[in-house]
Amino acid sequence: MVQIRRLPDELQNVAAKELGEVESRIPEDLQALKTWIKQQPHLKARTDDQLLIQFLRGCKYSLEKAKNKLDLYYSLKTKYPQMFNPTDVDSPKFREVHNLALYTPLPKPLFENEARIWVCQLNYSADHYHIEDMYHPSSAMFELSLLNDPFAGVHGIILIFDYSKVTYGHLAQFTPNFLKRVVSFLENSMPFRIRAAYFTHVPSFAQLSMKLILSLVSEKIRKRLFILGSDIKELSQHIPLEYLPMEYGGKNGSMKQVTQDYHKVFDEYREYFKENANYGTDETKRPGKPLDLDGLFGVGGSFRKLDVD
Repeated sequence: MVQIRRLPDELQNVAAKELGEVESRIPEDLQALKTWIKQQPHLKARTDDQLLIQFLRGCKYSLEKAKNKLDLYYSLKTKYPQMFNPTDVDSPKFREVHNLALYTPLPKPLFENEARIWVCQLNYSADHYHIEDMYHPSSAMFELSLLNDPFAGVHGIILIFDYSKVTYGHLAQFTPNFLKRVVSFLENSMPFRIRAAYFTHVPSFAQLSMKLILSLVSEKIRKRLFILGSDIKELSQHIPLEYLPMEYGGKNGSMKQVTQDYHKVFDEYREYFKENANYGTDETKRPGKPLDLDGLFGVGGSFRKLDVD
């Protein structure tokens, strides 16, 4: 029997119309993905129904696209565990970095029942932390969203990147290879539809990094990316103030409180993340040529297409 939580009727209708989900066919679709996973000698992936259905939904039930995302998802976790594969959510450093709140999912989705809004604040000390450290707890939060957030799962996510506290020290950490990893993680491996990305308070000295980001994302995402000024009214033209956080003068919860509350969620899923140490990829066993992530993220070129049977 399939172990997934049923969507509310309104979301189920969206999943059917926009994602191609056919409820009666879900067991068959999940089994096809599980069968493929078992046939891959290089891949050891979770086969939890609730996780796998998000890969299907995020790929509009294209099995081939779901395979690609799932393979890259675990490849990134294996190659860059310091960024994408937290297994000890109780470590003091993990909790310390989490408190810095790089990424924060806001409590209410847009218009109550649409895309989930995430805010990314570059507010850490570049003298004491590296941007790669920031992604450890953030990637854990994204994984929990795959399991638990039906609004993100069906409607997708909206990203707000707040550059109001960015420094030259931050930008020095934004190497081309790092940015390619993040773009690949968010766009190519995460099975969420990115509905829009807003960059606010971008200083003039950050323009070069913005041009690099624009060169890395796909044409589809480039059309959904907006660089805004420092006036919150400009952002509120895209996202009504009611759905922005209290720190922005909105009514959609406090980012500080959301961050603190998430400690309880990590407590609840500590065993889940310990188990994640058992999953990943082994390139020596991959059929055909090993996936060269170093080459994939080499300077001077966009991502090469992943072909997975």
